[in-house]
Amino acid sequence: MSKLGNLGARLHRGEISYDFIGHRKLWYSISILITITAIVGLAVRGLNMGIDFQGGAVFTTEKTSVSVSQAEEYAKNASGHDAVVQKLGNGTLRIQIAGMDTQQSDEIKSELAKDFKVDSESIAADLVGPSWGDQIANKAWQGLAIFMVLVVIYLAIAFEWRMAIAALVALIHDITITVGIYALVGFEVTPGTVIGLLTILGYSLYDTVVVFDSLKEQTKDLTKQTRFTYSEIANRSINGTLVRSINTTVVALLPVAGLLFIGGGFLGAGTLNDISLSLFVGLAAGAYSSIFIATPLVADLKEREPQIKALRKRVLAKRAQAASDEDHPVARRLDDDSEDAAPAVVGPRDQGAPRSRRRPSGKRR
Repeated sequence: MSKLGNLGARLHRGEISYDFIGHRKLWYSISILITITAIVGLAVRGLNMGIDFQGGAVFTTEKTSVSVSQAEEYAKNASGHDAVVQKLGNGTLRIQIAGMDTQQSDEIKSELAKDFKVDSESIAADLVGPSWGDQIANKAWQGLAIFMVLVVIYLAIAFEWRMAIAALVALIHDITITVGIYALVGFEVTPGTVIGLLTILGYSLYDTVVVFDSLKEQTKDLTKQTRFTYSEIANRSINGTLVRSINTTVVALLPVAGLLFIGGGFLGAGTLNDISLSLFVGLAAGAYSSIFIATPLVADLKEREPQIKALRKRVLAKRAQAASDEDHPVARRLDDDSEDAAPAVVGPRDQGAPRSRRRPSGKRR
């Protein structure tokens, strides 16, 4: 742990660094590949929309010893459709069947009561209309659009428009990957999923703004010096906040991983998967995009400015001159000696008049 802390301190002070900006084409390629995979998965498999979005019936049984797989078979035989069955913490079962109306719901409820060998009144049935799910989806899209617009406006005012564009690209990158993972895994999309998606946007933006704030501080009066280019300052900003980003991401991922893998996977609490998967994938994607996408994209946009281009030329020219001086040390030393040498003395030296030695009495010897 002490070595890790020492490594973080050296990264923050700029004593060591990794060239994130120099390898930005590699990061872009990886992100494009992942994004294309997510889009293909979304187009081919589609999202497994929950009953809240497509409508249907929800049946809740009393505490029972019937397994989830057996309940799924009962529900499929009774309705003729695939059902989503979740075992709740108190031992009851929650059975969701999409596309059911009131009459079908009553018939299925009676069939399930016979299969479970219980009274039909002990099974609670709730109908969810598709219009309610449409309203949720529309409100979620509206909230997302408003959020994006406000983010761009704020970042353009607080920082600059290039950083606003880079942050927006990073947010779209995170949303696309998260939604694509949902399509590939086949997890059900519920209102909890929407909440998780909106939550990760704030986290991703926070991690990006941390790097941008460091970059803004280090690039003040940048064109007045000739030691570093803008890309090199951007790389120092990433390295300076890298340990902080890793620490906050790991701390945030640990409890979410507990909900997803232990609660949803090991303990079988399927309701936790709705929000935990979106949080887990989104947090990881947000940390990645703030380091490998947002800041390198800002550097690419800034390097197109005439002032930054001129700065880069001056920096490279100065380094080329320094390298040339190192290759010819004798000539450089002669030049230094000729410049630093004291001016020669021209003409006779004034040594002063000779002193005559006299006796105390004032007579000469």
